[in-house]
Amino acid sequence: MNKFFILLFALILGSNCFAMLCEDTLVDSTLKDKEFEKPAAHLTYDYSDTKKIPVKLAISKRISSEKEVYEGKPIQFKVLQDVYYKGKLVISKGTVVPARVETIIKSGMNGIPASIIVGNFEFEGIPKGKISNSYEVKGQDRSLWVFPLKWALTFLPPTGSLTNFIKGGHAKIKENHTIIIYYYPNWV
Repeated sequence: MNKFFILLFALILGSNCFAMLCEDTLVDSTLKDKEFEKPAAHLTYDYSDTKKIPVKLAISKRISSEKEVYEGKPIQFKVLQDVYYKGKLVISKGTVVPARVETIIKSGMNGIPASIIVGNFEFEGIPKGKISNSYEVKGQDRSLWVFPLKWALTFLPPTGSLTNFIKGGHAKIKENHTIIIYYYPNWV
């Protein structure tokens, strides 16, 4: 019984946490005088209308997941066709559209493909809330034949594991590749 009271007393007394305020000196020394832009908050919205108009784009300069691409890299697209809504020209052909690379996923073992996600498309005179958020390009998915091959080779002990070293395809967007994002004219 005495052990129970001692344990209970230790738990009650030990539950009071004596914490000390720590300062992050790295953040204070590197980010102290920098100004940061707050992201735009889209607080009033109505996405119930499903009317969408395709906007065909082509990249100005080729990008690939295997070289010289990083998250946040600015890229430019050109509009390939005029975009009309109710007989009115909304986006004209040849308009330069700035965007940026949002996410890069490198190709992985077992045939998992690389992926590039492009976002932050900016059209002059059109609010960001009326344009598709992002566009994703994936490399060749080799896992569809790697996994069956792996299982087929498991009866020979080390050979099934050798398929782990087969990597997926690289993601790339070429100049002649047409991407389609959507304009939602009735979204608020």
